[in-house]
Formats: sequence, structure tokens, C-alpha cells
Amino acid sequence: MGSHSQSAGLTAATAKMRAAGVDEVAVQTFAHYHRLLEHGETGMIPESSIEPLDMESLSEVEVDEEAARDAIRATVSIKLNGGLGTSMGMDRAKSLLCVRRGLSFLDIICRQVLHLRTKYDAPLPLVFMNSFRTSGDTMAAIARYDELPVEGLPLEFLQNKEPKLLADSLMPVAWPKDPDLEWCPPGHGDLYTALRGSGLLAQLIAAGYRYAFVSNSDNLGAVPDPKVAGWFAGSGAPFAIEAVRRTASDRKGGHFARRKSDGRIVLRESAQTLDSDKSALADLDRHRYTSTNNLWFDLHAMEQTLDSREGILGLPLIRNVKTVDPADPASPQVVQIETAMGAAIEVFEGARTIEVGRDRFVPVKTTDDLLVLRSDIYDLGPDFVLDQSASAVPFVDLDGTFYKLVDDFDRRFPEGAPSMRRATQVRINGDWTFERGVTLVGDVELDASSAQRVPAGAVLGEDPGGDDA
Repeated sequence: MGSHSQSAGLTAATAKMRAAGVDEVAVQTFAHYHRLLEHGETGMIPESSIEPLDMESLSEVEVDEEAARDAIRATVSIKLNGGLGTSMGMDRAKSLLCVRRGLSFLDIICRQVLHLRTKYDAPLPLVFMNSFRTSGDTMAAIARYDELPVEGLPLEFLQNKEPKLLADSLMPVAWPKDPDLEWCPPGHGDLYTALRGSGLLAQLIAAGYRYAFVSNSDNLGAVPDPKVAGWFAGSGAPFAIEAVRRTASDRKGGHFARRKSDGRIVLRESAQTLDSDKSALADLDRHRYTSTNNLWFDLHAMEQTLDSREGILGLPLIRNVKTVDPADPASPQVVQIETAMGAAIEVFEGARTIEVGRDRFVPVKTTDDLLVLRSDIYDLGPDFVLDQSASAVPFVDLDGTFYKLVDDFDRRFPEGAPSMRRATQVRINGDWTFERGVTLVGDVELDASSAQRVPAGAVLGEDPGGDDA
């Protein structure tokens, strides 16, 4: 279908984007995916088309210290910071959440970078990809770090937005009672579109940078590490992703595989997996690695590839079906066109993956994760890097009725998180408020049908024989 015979849905959607001042590169990228949807593209990756992927491990790689230093001096760190933490009841940047000692995700990210700059005498610019909703709060929160800006480079660029489409007609949805809900972010695959459209990609190259390290702001394990930078620079690869071994908690999540047709590495998300392939997706022995969403790419390779494709990287489509008002299941069904930034791995010939330790993947998606991060499972050293002090991270399952939303969660841990260094499993059912200095050991399960308190200094789950768990 040539552009001369554009469908009504595409015409209306692109007109709406231009009227809202969306960047033209983003409009053209959206149009590319809208046409795929019209042609019935679902973005599915059948199990029969892929095979398992094996890879090298960072712990076994030798990286020369000088090479690591050179690589980190040529690196820019980009943090995806468009998320609002809506699933935890927040309406502002999730990265403003307090992690510990009054420090937020943003504070720790900034301090990690400032520490590395001093240690390696590296410029190491830090740039946030914000959304329209997170920009103001984020910029205000990092303003106290006077030394953070690198001359000639911005501290942020904005991700794009696109219209939600009615599932049946692919026309842009109208929702007059809250017009904000007519829009959605295009998934983090928009990173490349926004980098190019904002002019930042060209700016970084002109300033002499060679590598980008990209990660999520809710993953404090994602430090721009010189050893990984040195490995990537030495590999000569245009693009790489850090992977971790999948665990039971990753069963439903995406994984890496190799495409049979051309040997390229692909990243298959659960939304791209057929129902009949869900058991293969959950098989941790077959598909052993998941993405940390910590990626490295060569700025020159990215620029050349985008130029040769007229700004459209051509990432695989993710067709996400939701309701226009996520809080109202009766509101109209819409399609959100999304792409995943990690999926760019299939675009680049010679792209690589490397297995890293779980310490580089500590995402906070729920208050269960937040409790672990606020407890003593991790120490925060002078380099502001999380250092796991427990032998293993315990499994945590908090009752959603009382702990899912951050405000409710905070109210029930008024004196901070309990000590969980010696815990293996923590399951809390019902409404429990924890007083100061509680220690959890081994398997702890609490059940209550009415509001209860755990008294100060209590030790729960310890073997009565005094045996250390």
C-alpha cells in the first residue's frame, strides 16, 4: 500500500500526531507500524522458528585495565526514565521513590556516575530519556548535582508519544473526559527514534563519544561498568545486550534465542509468544537467558544504520491490546503499537550477548522488589553500587490488598524495612505493620484476618533451637 492510498485510520492518526507537535521521524516510524497492523502483522515469533542461544560469561572474560579505561572514557550513559510507577499507585517519575537513607533512584544513579568520573577521569555524560510526564520532576530532582551536566550536552531528551488506536478500526481513539488517555508511549524501542529526532545522536558523535550504555532507571544494578565497556569495545560488535540466567520469577518474561532462518539473535517477549508455545517460553532449561535491558551500542553503527533506513530501524512490532482507560475494563479496546529497544539486536549483523551476574539486574517493578531494595540484602558502598550482602535474594510476596500501592506500603513499614539478610522466603497475608528493628529468618509466613503489628525487635522464623538459618 503506497503512501498515495493511505487508510483513513493512518491519515487520522498521523494528522493527530503532527497537530500535537510530534517529531516527524516519530510520525514516519508510527506510520510504518500502522501499515504492518493493517496487513494483519501480529509480531508473533513461533517456537518452531527459533533455537536456544548460548553465550559467554563476563566472569570468564579478561579485559585489559587500560582498554576498560579507554572504553568508559568514550561512553555516554542513557537512562530510560519515562515510567510513572502507575502500577504502584504513583503519578510521578518512579525514579523519585526513596530507596534508602533519603536517597532516591535518581540520587543513586547520579552519584554512581559522579564516582566513576572521578575514578576513571572520564567525562561519562549522563542523559535521561524522560516522558512529558516525568521531565519536570526529574530535572528538578537532579538540579542539586551542579557538576552533573557535561558542557555542550543536554541532561535529557524526550520520548515520543503516539495515539492509541481502536482495536476494530485502527482509528485514533477519542476520549474527551480525559484526552491524555488518548496517547501512549511507543515502548522503549522509541529510544533510537528519539535519539535521532532530537539531534542528540549526531551531537554525541560530534563531541567524540563512541559507545552508548542504555539501561532502565529502576535498575540500580545497571552501572556503566568499565569492564563491560572494555569487553564491548574489544568485541568490535555494533550492538550488545547483557543477559542473566532466567529464574522461576522470569518464567513469564522474555528471552533470547537464535532465529533459524538467518542465524540472528532475537529477543522474544511474552507478548510475541503464541499460546501454544507458552510452555516452551516457561522452560528454563531450554531458553536459559533473559535480558537485563542493559544495552551497549556503537554510536557510529547506529547512525549509519538509521541513515540507511531513513530513520526507521524496523524493530519487530509488539501489538499490545488494552482498554483506553486502564482503570476501566468497560472502556473501548485499543491497540498500542510498541517496540522493545532490546529487539534492535536482530537488526545488527554481528550483535552479541554476554551473561552477567544478577547484581547487574535489580529491577523494581513492584513493592515486593522495593522491600528487598530497602532492606539489608544490599549494602550501598561509597561508590553507590549495590553490593549483595546476603547469600541469596529471598522470595517476597506481599498481600496486594495492603502493600501494592506505595503509600499503603510505606504506612506499614514506618520505621523502615525489616532485616532480611537471613530470610529465604517472606509471604505476608493480611494487614501487618512492622515496628522498628524486626528480623526475618528462613521461611516467614504471616497470616491475619484483622490488622496486626509486629513488635519492635521481633525475630520471626528463627529455628527455636537457636540454630542459625
